[in-house]
Amino acid sequence: MTALLAARPVRVPLVKVMGVINVTPDSFSDGGRFGDPAAALAQARRLIADGADILDVGGESTRPGAAPVAAAQEIDRVVPLIQAIRAESPIPLSIDTMKPQVARAAVVAGATIWNDVTALRHDPESLATAAELGCEVVLMHMQGEPGTMQAEPRYDDVVAEVAAFLAARAEAAMAAGVARARIWLDPGVGFGKHMLDHNLPLLAGLERIVALGFPVLLGVSRKSFISAVDDGGRPAGQRLGGSIAGALAGAEAGVAAVRVHDVRETVQALRVWRAIAGARNP
Repeated sequence: MTALLAARPVRVPLVKVMGVINVTPDSFSDGGRFGDPAAALAQARRLIADGADILDVGGESTRPGAAPVAAAQEIDRVVPLIQAIRAESPIPLSIDTMKPQVARAAVVAGATIWNDVTALRHDPESLATAAELGCEVVLMHMQGEPGTMQAEPRYDDVVAEVAAFLAARAEAAMAAGVARARIWLDPGVGFGKHMLDHNLPLLAGLERIVALGFPVLLGVSRKSFISAVDDGGRPAGQRLGGSIAGALAGAEAGVAAVRVHDVRETVQALRVWRAIAGARNP
């Protein structure tokens, strides 16, 4: 059976795995675990060894109700880690920030992707900075802002509204000088969306986001809606099965990458999914 699978050409696109490193005290899943520079670098090494294609470094939590962090403090958290990883590995590095000054410092230190939960809306200088830096940019949908986004999110058609927002932000980025080939989209699962009323239809309609023609980054790892589906109030560390289910749903829909905490398990799941899909479509 193994020889048969290996002999058949696989035409299923690869889905990249972005591993998360939060150097924050308050992120929803791993806040406080990697605040120490040595611990953060050790985690980066583990994620690379586990098969991560990209590492995403964040110095400010964007969980619901999170308190804002000053740019200088955020830079102090992320730049030393980015420099340390870059000294050891050529792996693509993403900076998870909404602040253009943090993005600039991170790119100078070695990051090549700006992952912005506000889709370059947080600061009037964001669009121009992204164009100037020339890095890849992830534009994410979020209704509201992290401190209040879960208060009263409302949609008539969540998939259509998210798709329209992302298309408009991509157009704004290109008008500012960001190359189309450098733009990624993220539907923002869990950001300004009710657990089941919005997140599940959005995941079910991912093909409409993919159809916009930009690579899509999907982040469902350990998010609260998994616990709501599971009907058990499970803490973040007990949502691996749901995280993998979400990643595979994204793969089926055609996303280009998934942002995850559990890299090894996700890489294995995607490899098996791809092998099965390749055997189905020789």
